[in-house]
Amino acid sequence: MNHYIDILILPDPEFPATVLMNAIYSKFHKALCDLNSTTIGASFPKYAVTLGDVLRIHGEESLLNDLLGLNWIGGMNGYCSISEILPVPSESKHRTVSRKQPTMSQSKLRRLVKRGTISEGEVKQYKAKMFGKGLDNPYIELKSASNGQKHRRYIEFGELLDAPVLGKFDQFGLSKTATIPWFE
Repeated sequence: MNHYIDILILPDPEFPATVLMNAIYSKFHKALCDLNSTTIGASFPKYAVTLGDVLRIHGEESLLNDLLGLNWIGGMNGYCSISEILPVPSESKHRTVSRKQPTMSQSKLRRLVKRGTISEGEVKQYKAKMFGKGLDNPYIELKSASNGQKHRRYIEFGELLDAPVLGKFDQFGLSKTATIPWFE
């Protein structure tokens, strides 16, 4: 992970930065799937309450060249500014950027009913209680290519580390173990 690309979301009067980030990140995910990549990571260096207006993509220079060669941003090009491939600053810290999942999923809920922990009649109340809590983490809202439904992918930022940790990234550019360089 010695190079990176910054994609800056440009201000637009019709679309909030969060909507544009969702669209660009969806295209990024599709490009990673097309490359079948497990060595390109993503980060959001301007995150706060939301993920901010910068998607930073990390990887080896040759892999980032391959990614750019796909012209994956397509029609979103007018909504963002793409940097050159740049070297990572030598004094960077490192951290994980990973998916944070709610503790209760539909599949877990079905298992609770099957086990008899809750009844079919209690499902609605249980859902309201568990899903109503939500997560405070910033998130990307994605649309499923298979069923068209929207879902949120909450993002969790690990502690800052002095040394990188090697590992694989999923096809969203996230990892619970592998770190990305972290710098402003």
